[in-house]
Amino acid sequence: MRKGQALFFLTVVAAALLLSLYPLDSYITRPGNAFELAPLVEVENGDEDDEGTLSLMTVTMMQATPALYAWANIADGYKIVRPEEFRNPHESENEYNVRQLQLMSASQLNAIQVAYGEAGEEFNVSREGVFVTNILPDAAAEGILEPGDRIAAIDGREYESLEKFLDYLSGKEAGEIVTVTADRNGRTVEEEITLAEIPGSDGRIGLGIAFAEDLEIETEPDITIQSDRIGGPSAGLMFSLEIYNQLVEEDITKGYDIAGTGTLTADGEVGRIGGIDQKVMAADQEDIDIFFAPDDETGDLLSNYSVAARIAEELGTDMEIVPVRTFDDALEYLETLQPA
Repeated sequence: MRKGQALFFLTVVAAALLLSLYPLDSYITRPGNAFELAPLVEVENGDEDDEGTLSLMTVTMMQATPALYAWANIADGYKIVRPEEFRNPHESENEYNVRQLQLMSASQLNAIQVAYGEAGEEFNVSREGVFVTNILPDAAAEGILEPGDRIAAIDGREYESLEKFLDYLSGKEAGEIVTVTADRNGRTVEEEITLAEIPGSDGRIGLGIAFAEDLEIETEPDITIQSDRIGGPSAGLMFSLEIYNQLVEEDITKGYDIAGTGTLTADGEVGRIGGIDQKVMAADQEDIDIFFAPDDETGDLLSNYSVAARIAEELGTDMEIVPVRTFDDALEYLETLQPA
């Protein structure tokens, strides 16, 4: 190979690598997969003789590259999103991932409460501490606490409620030192933190963290959920249906492959999620029979159900799109089904 040809070849390879590997400050989302929940959820001595399936739907997110960015502009089902569209202000990618896992954990806890309550089984919810999801830049806790820490006590005072946690800190002044006891990846750490004004606040004094209440649930019968790779709150409804299906003798699927999406509160209300169009596309690709979509009321915005129904019509799918506002709505619909 001549020197000029070799140089041209190397230039082409370098350009191809640049287009396919160079990371841009954007992300690409596309239809994901259906995750059957039976392998992820295990209720002790639960009913497993079911002919149909219950699945959660996902949206796949990828770091944009020049080539992927160009493809997303023309490919069906692909979207280009900026980090600020899904991350909170001052939130790093790691903090975003931690928050998503915490939201999934909270979603599962709500799903368990709803399913066990509907099935008449026992459960007890206890408060374990404060789960740190984000630490503000230049805050008192920066470089001391970490995303994912679970604060169990401050100055030896064990956490009892979110209100008491906030009340205790609100009575402090800038410059005071508090001792924070936290669980970090299974080990206990104690850190001294000098309180300061929370960045961007109206003069409030505190640690400068974003947090969520860390709750634990004990059930009878026992339950195990394995979902380490999945984040976010949007699987609450489907988790609750799978748990309930294992708690009762009847097969609520009646032989159908059922999927859906929607957040779930502790009192069984189904809420709006993002990416409903891509989840419907993914469900259609997975040959799902029935898809539950939140029939949310959000002012001028189209409800998730309205978008899902439109996408299903455009796809020409035989999949049934079912609007739900509560967990009971989904159960009532399933009760009307004739066996497949």
